[in-house]
Amino acid sequence: MALHRMGLSFTLFEEAAQYSAVGAGIGFAPNALQSLDLIEPRFRALYEAVAVGNKPEDAQWVFFEGLLLEEGLGQNEAWYGKSSWGHADYTRRSAHRKALLDIMTKFIPTESVRFSKRLTEIQQDQRGVSLAFEDGEVAHASVLAGADGIKSIVRKHVLERSYPGEVAAVYADAYCYRAVIPTAEAEEILGDLTDVAKFYFGKGRSAVTYRISGGEEFNFLLCVSDETEWKYPDAVTERVTHEKMMADFQDHGIDQRFLRLLAKVDPIRWGFFHHMRTSTYINGRVALLGDSAHASLPFQAAGAGQGVEDALLLSNLLAAVEDSDGECLVSEPQIKAALDAYDSIRRPRAQKQLEQSAEVARMIHFQDSETGSDMSKILAKLQNGRLDWLWFHDMEADVQDALSRMQDILSASQAEQMLDTSQ
Repeated sequence: MALHRMGLSFTLFEEAAQYSAVGAGIGFAPNALQSLDLIEPRFRALYEAVAVGNKPEDAQWVFFEGLLLEEGLGQNEAWYGKSSWGHADYTRRSAHRKALLDIMTKFIPTESVRFSKRLTEIQQDQRGVSLAFEDGEVAHASVLAGADGIKSIVRKHVLERSYPGEVAAVYADAYCYRAVIPTAEAEEILGDLTDVAKFYFGKGRSAVTYRISGGEEFNFLLCVSDETEWKYPDAVTERVTHEKMMADFQDHGIDQRFLRLLAKVDPIRWGFFHHMRTSTYINGRVALLGDSAHASLPFQAAGAGQGVEDALLLSNLLAAVEDSDGECLVSEPQIKAALDAYDSIRRPRAQKQLEQSAEVARMIHFQDSETGSDMSKILAKLQNGRLDWLWFHDMEADVQDALSRMQDILSASQAEQMLDTSQ
């Protein structure tokens, strides 16, 4: 979207045969919305038309409310009724991924998109990048931006030689079952518990619930802590029997309403994976963004927003690269300066977010060494401005900082070249 609005020539190679969305609910916090405003000012109104927040007017600020997964949900605890976290300047909204994808793709010209293109090999030199595809085609470009997800081929190219142990995403010792059902069906089970987005905490078991699709649909995840290794290196999902799925939650003291919810789920385990360490997002003319750079656990609902921030900075840096000779293959020093600036700004912030998400994952399953199963300690961590640094960051300032760093890198490189020449 950003490249098109800036008038930069690009081709989007998509492995699938058509645009498709994996997953259901997705939302954008203030940082992502600010980024999207800068990328495409027409986007926000369309997003807000399909997004939905909490049902009560006085709960629009609530990010999530915390309860227990066990019988009674913690209603006799001292913290009950005071367990929400969010911010007065944050309005919670979520949309269905398919609706969001339909909006975004309207801003991308069809002639710039190639479907059914499976990338198999990447090569680069001082002149550009070559991409070989499974169908035999070879494409050439000045820059490759890899947004190819958690099983990224581009990530392997960026990291394998210098940091081979960081290529693969790490199993986070948990998986979930997830589904979207009509809100009316959810209300038959949970009543008004569907009105506000919820975290249900528990020992080795948890749940996350919220409304999407204008309030007509209800998105939920039922999560399981798992101490075994993930058995499928080439897949992030595992189909199991209905009986095995139900056994994951039976006899664990959870509220029976969640077993009724679980009975509506297609029995597929979705493994949780993340990139706990990534030493660089760049290699020569190749850069990572989105999940290929910083796959995160979903417990801060911030992974998609970090991808949007990536797109904002990278597009602005590429737009600032001067194509002085009119050729499509821009000079290597300019590309290097742009990508170095991108990595230096984006990586620390994105890595901090995914580390915090991992901490929340430990807390929701009562596995955090500091908070344990003490909900008062957990809520104290979540309620005291934990996400302010993320939500209310000045993204326009980040763009200017990145552009300034790019110029500094170029100037230093030119000065070094002049010194070498004089010697």
